[in-house]
Amino acid sequence: MTMVPDGEPILIWGAGAIGGVIGAYLARAGQAVHMVDIVESHVDAMRSGGLSIEGPVDTFRQALIADTPETLQGKFRRVILAVKAHHTDAALDQLIKHLSDDGFVVSAQNGLNEKRIAERIGSERTMGCFVNFGADWLEPGRILYGNRAAVALGELDGTMTPRLNNMHGLFRVVEPDAVMTDNIWGYLWGKLGYGALLFATALTPESMADAMASPAHRAVYGALGSEVMRLAVAEGVTPLGFNGFDTQAFIRQDREGIEQSIAAMVAHNRNTAKTHSGIYRDLAVRKRKTEVDAQMGIMLTIGEHHGIPTPAIAGLCSLIHDIEEGRRAQSMELLDEMLPLCV
Repeated sequence: MTMVPDGEPILIWGAGAIGGVIGAYLARAGQAVHMVDIVESHVDAMRSGGLSIEGPVDTFRQALIADTPETLQGKFRRVILAVKAHHTDAALDQLIKHLSDDGFVVSAQNGLNEKRIAERIGSERTMGCFVNFGADWLEPGRILYGNRAAVALGELDGTMTPRLNNMHGLFRVVEPDAVMTDNIWGYLWGKLGYGALLFATALTPESMADAMASPAHRAVYGALGSEVMRLAVAEGVTPLGFNGFDTQAFIRQDREGIEQSIAAMVAHNRNTAKTHSGIYRDLAVRKRKTEVDAQMGIMLTIGEHHGIPTPAIAGLCSLIHDIEEGRRAQSMELLDEMLPLCV
């Protein structure tokens, strides 16, 4: 998409898979971009040789201005936050001093982090963003851009504002089909439902598509999606579907509709160079904590508040914790253990 750069720099806090792709595309289009990341070697690579975007969607190397939180200076009006959900508070602790008085933060993250950001800086300074394209941080200076997918931006109160129009135009540089929405919470809750299924695939060493396609474990995916969607409805949200995820089928617990939805998600995830979820990579490759508590753990609290049982989500969280702590290994048998919770 053709974009007229405005000259005002955008701060992207978190230069990993999502933030890196966004930053590289905007900078290539001529927009002033300033990247921040806590990994010094990644910052050094962006400064020296640029950031390499690789994969079937696009391949290019882009020079970028980059800093660690310790070396960053200045204030910025537009900040895109692209860190893992469980790092949100730590990132806010460091970035708030770099946010101008009239500045705002766009949360390009998974989960309901907009709520936490709004608590810290105010809802009027927070914008929601839903991102579903596939990308992986490979090593310092290298990011795999595996597939295009849905992107949406919206104000938390559903209003259409000039700043939303501005950010939408910028995100369309990355994803031409990105949309502005008056229901960003619907997209975020839809992603939580979809994400619950991806957490389940990460219990195994299989690809997202192969794990989700397992006929013996359809009940697991059906139960997880349905539990999250019931919570969305209880919260007064109308969840929105995307890339095969049919929110209404899971709300109705319509077996045929869920089967069709899972088949569509399997097809979507077969058409990508990103074969495994970021959750899987955290567990199997990077050997670090996942976003399970920040994304799925909060579902348990919301369920308790509304008196809605969430046994499948609770079991999923427990098994992910076991893998994180080295008590269990990823295997299809872990999905077998989920089955009694998913009747």
